Parts: sequence; C-alpha cells; structure tokens
Amino acid sequence: MSDTDLLAQRFEEQRPRLRAVAHRMLGSSAEADDAVQDTWLRLSRADVDTIDNLPGWLTTTVGRVCLDRLRSGSVRHEQAADVAGDEPATEAPGGRDPEQEALLSESVGQALEVVLTTLGPTERLVFVLHDMFAVSFEEIAPVVDRSSIAVRQIASRARRRVQTRSADPQADPVRKRRVVEAFLAASREGRFDDLVSLLDPYVVLRGDAAAVRMGGTAELRGSSPVADFFNGRAQGAVPAFVDGMPGAVVVVDGRIRLALSFTVTDRIIGIEVVAEPDQLGALDLVVDDGVAGAGR
Repeated sequence: MSDTDLLAQRFEEQRPRLRAVAHRMLGSSAEADDAVQDTWLRLSRADVDTIDNLPGWLTTTVGRVCLDRLRSGSVRHEQAADVAGDEPATEAPGGRDPEQEALLSESVGQALEVVLTTLGPTERLVFVLHDMFAVSFEEIAPVVDRSSIAVRQIASRARRRVQTRSADPQADPVRKRRVVEAFLAASREGRFDDLVSLLDPYVVLRGDAAAVRMGGTAELRGSSPVADFFNGRAQGAVPAFVDGMPGAVVVVDGRIRLALSFTVTDRIIGIEVVAEPDQLGALDLVVDDGVAGAGR
C-alpha cells in the first residue's frame, strides 16, 4: 500500500467524526461534506511527518474550515430537525431500539438548532469542539487566534447561553452534575466497573503541568485507562461547577489547589485537571456551601 493510500485510509477512519463536527458547526449536510472534503485537500498538501496527532489535527482543521465558511457567509442552512437524522450515529454494542433512536434524533436536532441560532461563529466553534468533542482549549486557541484562557472564557459564555435556551435534556446541568457525582463516588469507593460505565469509550483525560507534578497525568485516552487512573482516588474532591461545567475541586488548608472539569454528553467524554495557580485564578468556581468560602 502506498503512502497516499495509507493516508487516505486513516482519513476515512476519521470521516464520521469530522462530518459530525462540521454538521454541528454548519447545520447542513451538504456543507458538512464540502468541509470534510476541503479538510482532505489540506491534509493531502500538508507535511504529514510533522503531524504528531492526526485525529487532533484533522478535528481542528475541519473546525478552521467551518469557521472560515461561517465568517464568509457562504453557508446554506437547512432545518436542524431535518438533517439531524442523517448524521452517522455512534452506537453501543447491540444498537438502540427504534424508539430510542427516534428520541436521540429529536434531541440532536433540538440541540443543533439551539447551537446554530444562539452562538456566533467563534463561540460555535469553541463550544462544538470542546463541549461536544472534548478538544482541549490549547488545541482550539490557535484556530481562533486567542489565548487558551480567552478560549476557556468564550466556552463558558457559550455554555451559559446554550443552557439557557436548550430544550435538550443532555444540556441540563443538573443531569450532568449527577453523572459527575456518581463518577466521584465510584472513584472514592474503588468501583472500577462503574467508572468504566460512566465514561465514553473514547474519553480523554488531560492535566496541566502542575497537576502532573502533583502525581497526575498529562493525557490519557480510553475508558479503561482513565477509570484505572481514578480508581480509589477523588478522596478529597468536592463537587463544584468549573466555568459552568460540572466538576470538582480539591481544597487543602482552606485553599483550592486543584480543579477538575468534566465534559458530559450521555457519558463523560472529557476530563480536564487544572492546578496551575494562574489558571485556577482565571476559573469561575462555584463549590458546595461547605467550602464556598474557601479562598483560591
């Protein structure tokens, strides 16, 4: 197999994910297909040897393509409810029954319509990449030409706007909070199987440099490795909201030393651990009453 054929094969493996990103950005099946094709053309012209993480490169590139299209005003919108059904679904083993599939299609359509009608191009890109596909703020920052802290703030603002308007139960912060609380309880009690069940198979765990120095990890992927990392941990974690996302904080001597934010759809798809003092200071942290007065 030639290098070109191998690259094409790797691209095709990522096509469903790229199309899902583009569809949520653009709200049009035809536009999404065009954006994915444009991404392939950019990949075919790139120096592939310099790309360390091809899935991440493709995801941010298709996001950049979509952002360019939105800013140029060339996107032809379709009705979200009409196009939601033809997105490729990621099914669990055994599939869904017809009633579940119909409910999911309706839910996706409602959520997509809210994103399309509520958020501007930059907010939409940040929200879709981070909150729907767990792309890190550091990876998104160069796409929108902002700092990672600014991107985090954009995501927080977009999240509040979507939650205010969304009829999608998956956008419900209370439901997401329950998922996170169940995860923290399973972590503290060492229930590995329960941890795995609460994590998406492709979950990504990321920690900053300070978190790594405290015994954390820079990055882990997959439900089993992430569950293994958290198994028996979270003893000192207190439930909180981190920039509007369900999460937890660790308080030592009356000060918040570490914050965890969770990206939740039907399961947890991303966990971010922040311990750098400057980053912690930039976070909007709302913790339980018992530690609400704790300083940073």
